[in-house]
Amino acid sequence: MNEKYKVAILKWEEGHVPVGLMQLETLLGNSTNSKSYPFPVKFVSVKGANTDTVIIHPSQELLKEMIRISKRLIKEDGIQAISTSCGFNAIFQKGIAEALDVPVFTSALLQVPFVHNMIGKDKRIGIVTANKSALTKEHFHACGITDNIPLTVIGLENAAEWSKIFENPDQGFDINTVTDEVINVVKAGVAENPDIAAIVLECTDLPPFAEKIREETQLPVFDFSSMMGHVAIALGEMKLF
Repeated sequence: MNEKYKVAILKWEEGHVPVGLMQLETLLGNSTNSKSYPFPVKFVSVKGANTDTVIIHPSQELLKEMIRISKRLIKEDGIQAISTSCGFNAIFQKGIAEALDVPVFTSALLQVPFVHNMIGKDKRIGIVTANKSALTKEHFHACGITDNIPLTVIGLENAAEWSKIFENPDQGFDINTVTDEVINVVKAGVAENPDIAAIVLECTDLPPFAEKIREETQLPVFDFSSMMGHVAIALGEMKLF
């Protein structure tokens, strides 16, 4: 049994990751960059996991494969918590969590009820996502987000450089341009919805931009990193004192 790792992150299948996402993986804070964590994290590629099976057409066969791999990781490697590398895996949250005996945190969206209770029932949460049209109530409900929680979904799919992830997955993009697009889209979303009191970044590629978003909006920002920190403290991988 490997005692080194407590947390495992299930990744997309090697060779099926858009070039732009591989570029974003190099940024500190990205969910699949090992340097993003002050403790060891085990990364495991899942055959069949890609843009289509996770985001566009969530696959029940993929769900079964993730459960199978997770059970092996728990039994053979002593893994104590399972996560995933894409927030759209939220749709599989209940299925995986109910099948395993360790904590499962598939998406930063799990923090939304927590944030809602912190800011009050009349204030709005801005959800920033890679693709607004693909993020459904089914994703929200799987994470315990009820219909009475005020949300504004801010999508990046119309940003020209960012959209290459979906429209031209074999084409790279300019990181500086993507950075500007992310910040400008979020700022516009907040300006259009002045009752937004907090932001949750659904996409696991967005934590590298969280600090800049905080500076520009003056709002608290929750993301994959804040969720990972919460779990890491619970498992004793991180300490505040």
